[in-house]
Amino acid sequence: FRLGYAPKSWNNLGDYAKEKGYKEEYLQTLGLVSKSERKTDIFRERVMFPILGTSGRVLGFGGRYLIKKENSPKYINSPESEIYLKREVLYGLFQGKQHIIKEDECFLVEGYTDVISLFQAGIPNVVSSSGTSLTSEQIRLIRRFTKKVTLLYDGDAAGINASFRGIDMLLEEGMEVRVVLF
Repeated sequence: FRLGYAPKSWNNLGDYAKEKGYKEEYLQTLGLVSKSERKTDIFRERVMFPILGTSGRVLGFGGRYLIKKENSPKYINSPESEIYLKREVLYGLFQGKQHIIKEDECFLVEGYTDVISLFQAGIPNVVSSSGTSLTSEQIRLIRRFTKKVTLLYDGDAAGINASFRGIDMLLEEGMEVRVVLF
């Protein structure tokens, strides 16, 4: 899954990228460097989850703190850009698409680590909606590989509500749906 880690440094990525010839405005537009006067790295001190398109090209990133920080969200995600439209991307689809075809089923989970955990446990036909609520575009993307979807969402209020919303959307797109609540 090409995981990485962004060091604690305030401008490690920005300085390196500029050294390699990348324009600062692009680094800002892609949400890698802040637009403030200091031009700090946005994802510093986080585990990095590259978000790949179906061809394997990196489109964006999710970053997660390992240690809880006050006044900072646990996860941050790349903003939408010309190459990263969250509503059209599923985390893990590049790694799982052949398995989804082979098994004729897709497991849909809530987050990056859920995808990786299931993949490591021998269930590679799994994806998540990568930092956004499930969209019609994402459902149509799954339908390119299978019409069978099993929702594996958390049993908390947010997971239950997401399941109900997802069921309706999946059925509207002609998918066969199963739900497992934890």
